[in-house]
Amino acid sequence: MKQNILWLCLCWWSTFALAQNTVSGTILQQNNKSVEGLVVHLLRSPDSALVKSELTDTEGRFVFERIKTGEYRLAIAQMGYEAYKSASFSVDGADITLPAIALRETSVELSGVTVTAKVPFIERKIDRTVVNVDALISNAGTNALEVLEKAPGVAVDMDGDIRLKGKSGVMVFVDDKPTYLSSADLANYLRSLPSGSLDKIEIMPNPPAKYDAAGNAGVINIRLKKTVTKGFSGGVSLSYGQGHYHRTNNSFNFNYRINKVNFFGSAAYSQNNTYQDLTIWRDYFTETGAPLSGFVQQSYIKKQFKSANVKLGLDYYLNAKSTVGFVLNGFDNPSLVTTTNNATVSDALGAPVSLIEAVTPADKRWQNGTANVNYTYKMNDKGRELSANADYIGYTSTLDQTLTNTVFSPAKEYVGQSILDSDLPAEIYIRTLKADYTHPLPGDAKLEAGAKTSWVNTDNTANFFDVLDNVATPNYEFSNRFQYRENINAAYVNYNKSWGRWGVQSGLRFENTNLEGDQLGNVVVADSSFKRTYNSLFPTFFASYNLDSAGIHQLGLSLGRRINRPDYQSLNPFTYPMDRFTIYGGNPFLQPTFSNNVELSHTWNNAITTTLSYSYTKDVISETIEQGSNIFYSRPGNFGKSISYGISVNAVLKPTTWWTIQCYTEVMNNRFESLIYGQVLDTAGFYIYIGPNNQFQINQRWSAELSGNYQSRMPYGQFSLIPVWSARAGVACKILKDKGTVKLNVNDLFYTNQPGGAIHSLANSTARWLSYLDTRVITLSFSYRFSRGESLRARKSGGSETEQSRVGT
Repeated sequence: MKQNILWLCLCWWSTFALAQNTVSGTILQQNNKSVEGLVVHLLRSPDSALVKSELTDTEGRFVFERIKTGEYRLAIAQMGYEAYKSASFSVDGADITLPAIALRETSVELSGVTVTAKVPFIERKIDRTVVNVDALISNAGTNALEVLEKAPGVAVDMDGDIRLKGKSGVMVFVDDKPTYLSSADLANYLRSLPSGSLDKIEIMPNPPAKYDAAGNAGVINIRLKKTVTKGFSGGVSLSYGQGHYHRTNNSFNFNYRINKVNFFGSAAYSQNNTYQDLTIWRDYFTETGAPLSGFVQQSYIKKQFKSANVKLGLDYYLNAKSTVGFVLNGFDNPSLVTTTNNATVSDALGAPVSLIEAVTPADKRWQNGTANVNYTYKMNDKGRELSANADYIGYTSTLDQTLTNTVFSPAKEYVGQSILDSDLPAEIYIRTLKADYTHPLPGDAKLEAGAKTSWVNTDNTANFFDVLDNVATPNYEFSNRFQYRENINAAYVNYNKSWGRWGVQSGLRFENTNLEGDQLGNVVVADSSFKRTYNSLFPTFFASYNLDSAGIHQLGLSLGRRINRPDYQSLNPFTYPMDRFTIYGGNPFLQPTFSNNVELSHTWNNAITTTLSYSYTKDVISETIEQGSNIFYSRPGNFGKSISYGISVNAVLKPTTWWTIQCYTEVMNNRFESLIYGQVLDTAGFYIYIGPNNQFQINQRWSAELSGNYQSRMPYGQFSLIPVWSARAGVACKILKDKGTVKLNVNDLFYTNQPGGAIHSLANSTARWLSYLDTRVITLSFSYRFSRGESLRARKSGGSETEQSRVGT
């Protein structure tokens, strides 16, 4: 209770705020008529770096809010008008209203006119870091998961699990919608999204109260491209990559506005073929520590992924204040993963006892369909707005898998064989309702409030059969059916204000969680069920302060409380085998993870940001390993507590006009304390991550990139990860009057991004592993953008911000 009272006091403490001002103006045609939906760019002077873009309203007005002290200029490049760039002006502590800007119309298509400001790779805002995907040449022709690997503070392991500043429990959104997927299925989904369909990535270690509280490490929001012009416009991206296996990622998006109707959509198709060459070493000991036996397994895992994604939407402008929208999207992701294992079991002296060969083809099909209805009502021209969203999401999957184990003697004589067939269908249905209200207040302040409710129903069936002489017999040890229902009700309020050199944003979110699960038994295993209800408060607080009137030095503070709920499938108590020596299972006793996070930052000259961070997490959900009878059991569990603290630096430097260096570095200490299956876990240690990126502007058409990353040895729950590093390079050329771009890049030049590690706190055993992945890939890509029309504002749709990230199949 004392902790909650303290959080509430911090949440509503609002005596600090940011030295930020408002820059506004009006755009007119030559006949003095206003221009609606025009994109106005605010550039930093004199380097012309893009600071922010806004669109004009029905009266041609634009407003840039929370602009720091400094020198700026405006730029406009709009089809149907001559390009415009203003003289430099100063922002120095007072709101600015610029003189009206009259644009000259032109009958010639402005095919060669573009804003020459180079979009930075990284942008910092008060509550998030924004990554512009197209700013890196090496992102071309890749997929969303590979793009995330290059984002500052984000790490992706060989299984596709995502960490943020060394912490697990990251919630991934796409266009402000949760993905509702378990970590494995989320990784496969992100592999299916071509980088050409991505616009920005928003990284929020401590999201504001408007976002769901799920994700103890924070939220990563992936924004897809959506063109915003009247008339017909869009873009296409094509790529081909070659590693050991080939891959291709292709996407298309369009927007068509006619009268009161705006149609938009996108389509993507990808094939990603890759492999993992995994070696596992396990050693077993007696109670006194004497060698007992050994195990070495080499696994070659060939992965073949295909994906087709489609999205279609419509916005209908009822009048100047009301808009209703409809969005349909879905995907079809078939995959075939074939695992070939060769294992050797040895005695205490290391002599082979038996040889095992195992082949496991897994044929999976994962499909999704989503429908969204949204409504927006603009109460006035000052930003007072009410919006509502309703979502219906359905997932279905089928998985056919056969595990064939063949045992040989050390002399390779046949001993025996076992075959286990499985059929694993799954269904997940999600419904959400959400409403948000925004109310501007006098004195550059704003109040936001909203509510959301969601219902989730899942049904997972596992049918296993022992096959002998082509006769299948039900295996009741592994067969099961698990049904899960969940309802979350939430409400929030958020307030922000700026004055002088100060600025503040504070919020409070309440969430009520109700869940129940039923594991339906069989002739061998009895039924079981569980039911829980809990309520939680989640305060957030952000503040920043300019130390000088020129805005050279700026301080920032961020506080927040988060939750990480178990994946739906993780609560299923039944187990299933990966091979004879490794068993996977769920855990119905999983508790939600709660974390308290603090960040203090200093920014110098909008170029170098240094951040101190601290996080205390209770009941961390992570993979745990238990050893028994020479079998490793892998299941999700709760670690007692985790403490993480450290420092990170993000710097953007320009040694010359043609060379830009962006470098992110973090030094963090992770500590995990828990009791796991009777074994004491107390691991701690520092790790270092360095991610430099060099961008070279050779001339107006040609550019190049040289970048890489290094991560030292890292403690991570029950595991410790070995150091890894990689380098990548690329070159780009603009063609077709700058509407098209050709890019060539090579990832992992020296083939060094090969992960491995060790497992700790195991009963009478040790274990380690090493993987070789298909990471050295050369990719050729082509992108082209077309536009015939005028700009309009893109609307946000969707209210299901969290549920999709927790689906498991």
